[in-house]
Amino acid sequence: MTSVIINSVDRALDILNYLYEQGKEVSITQISKDLDIYKSTVYRTLATLESKDFVEKNPETEKYGLGMKLFVIGNSIGEKIGLQKVIQPYAKQLHDEFKEAVNVSVLEHSDGGPYHSVMIYKEENKQILGFNSDLGSRNECYCAGVGKCLMAFKDQLDLSVYKKFPMTKYTERTITTIEGLEKELEMVRRQGYAVDDEERELGLTCIAVPIMKGSTKQAVAAISLSGPTTRIKDSTYETKIKRLKEIGREISEKLK
Repeated sequence: MTSVIINSVDRALDILNYLYEQGKEVSITQISKDLDIYKSTVYRTLATLESKDFVEKNPETEKYGLGMKLFVIGNSIGEKIGLQKVIQPYAKQLHDEFKEAVNVSVLEHSDGGPYHSVMIYKEENKQILGFNSDLGSRNECYCAGVGKCLMAFKDQLDLSVYKKFPMTKYTERTITTIEGLEKELEMVRRQGYAVDDEERELGLTCIAVPIMKGSTKQAVAAISLSGPTTRIKDSTYETKIKRLKEIGREISEKLK
């Protein structure tokens, strides 16, 4: 049977594949040149993809990169492959032990833009008061435990981006200066874990540790335990930190 190709769909998929292969944000002019497509056509195609969250436009550079919808779709099979398959039993073990929310996130960062963490796996809190969020949710790194781990153990970290994207002060505890963030990340490297100490929301605390791959000492993900401060910082607080660090090391060993 002869294949039926819908040109507009074929063109949109070509652009998505191109952005994936580039691994960075690209301008309309560059896409047009490299794919030999009229700029007006590239613009309309990108506008359509952006409306469905398949691509994202950086307002500072006017360039385009892949969007979160692709992550959400890919995540539907994520439990069967790769990182999530390795992490799942450890996350469940951590949740069963402490009965608090367990989340695993990876770093999202576009050239010249701020740093975000994206949740790829979760074990929800089954207690009445706790921290829950959706898979694929995107959060600023500077005020999150997982985010601090992902930044602290990343090569070529560029904190100067926060001159263009000021850090929002969510609570009195939120870090809002580059100098303050530098000190915090150095402490995370030194102690091997990070804490969101009511920095995003009063009453909620998160402890997180990095997950490394191989001997690079670079974080490929971070795993956290989150919940009301009164429960997270109870008499088992140090035990929680110890267990998180143990689990982080065990997962990292599996990824070698």
